[in-house]
Amino acid sequence: MGTPNDVVSDGGARHLDDNPSVREPFTEAYFEDAAATLATKPSSAGTPLSELLLRHYGVTGAISVLSSEAECTAEVKLLTGDQLILKTSTRPEGRDSFRFQVAALAGLKGAFGFAAPHIVRTNDAKLMFDEEKICGYLQTRLSGTPLHQVTATRDALYRVGQALARLSLALEPLSLPAIHRPVLWHVGCWSRLMGLAEHLPSEPVAASVRLAMNNYVDSIELQLREVAWQVTHNDPSPFNTLLTDNGVAFIDFGDGCWGPRIQDLAVAASLVVTDPTLAIGGAENLISGYASVLPLSALEAKLLVGLIKARQSALILINYWRARLFPAEAAYIKKNVGRAERGLSILSSLGVEEAELAVLRAVA
Repeated sequence: MGTPNDVVSDGGARHLDDNPSVREPFTEAYFEDAAATLATKPSSAGTPLSELLLRHYGVTGAISVLSSEAECTAEVKLLTGDQLILKTSTRPEGRDSFRFQVAALAGLKGAFGFAAPHIVRTNDAKLMFDEEKICGYLQTRLSGTPLHQVTATRDALYRVGQALARLSLALEPLSLPAIHRPVLWHVGCWSRLMGLAEHLPSEPVAASVRLAMNNYVDSIELQLREVAWQVTHNDPSPFNTLLTDNGVAFIDFGDGCWGPRIQDLAVAASLVVTDPTLAIGGAENLISGYASVLPLSALEAKLLVGLIKARQSALILINYWRARLFPAEAAYIKKNVGRAERGLSILSSLGVEEAELAVLRAVA
């Protein structure tokens, strides 16, 4: 594994130190740039997708456009029966996002313990195509069942946790372009998300969100500079985690960035909190699986549940805001909101010391 040797350089992208402060350079301008990306609907390609496929890859097939947050995503069924995913963007920020995504997927080729899509190279052997008004890339489409479509057993969640840790280990040595582009889902933006609180539903959700975000700002945010940072997937949700015949797979690296390594575990755990009879709502098994491969530091164990609650709150805030902006797409936008609200309600009464002890029991 390593950095693909044909990936373009960062070319003026924002750079951080190896272990950056949470507050700087995550400035108001960074937050506004990140929010602007999600406040704009994905635009259509303009050029027919079939033409792009033929011109850059020499293939034809049946094309179906899928729902997507910030880019145009389409499923391609070739005459051979193979299925691919074509992603395109006409927006300037799309180029940086795609440069990150293709480099990450190429860098993960050959990794073990999990699966990820493979890049289909262009006719001239590049990872992506880049025309004057549009860019994009083609990848394999993995076969499997998304985690959100199954009743996740303890064993399944343990295996997902193990696979997620192996993904973190595989991403850690990669040096990728555009890892510091503005991403609203980054923890560096969370302290400003309460500016979207007017879009929250009524109590008790709003009260739980306020409590979790206040705790994040007061007790967690500054301590994140002391944990390990690396390239992260940043969205290993049940929609982006597949159970396949060959193990666990992760898709959709569009929110990937440079962040606290523990952020991926917090994201994954935040959406499997479903059982009010358990201290961490059933996320214990996922956390245990992760720690069996990649042990948590003492500080990571201390901060994890607070991060989980903050991530649940960030998801609620961002998606209620976006659902107001794009009511026609509200069902897709809010696909994970119910899970986040339920999980936050389960964890809201869990105190800091009690939460840390629950994590320590899970990883023992």
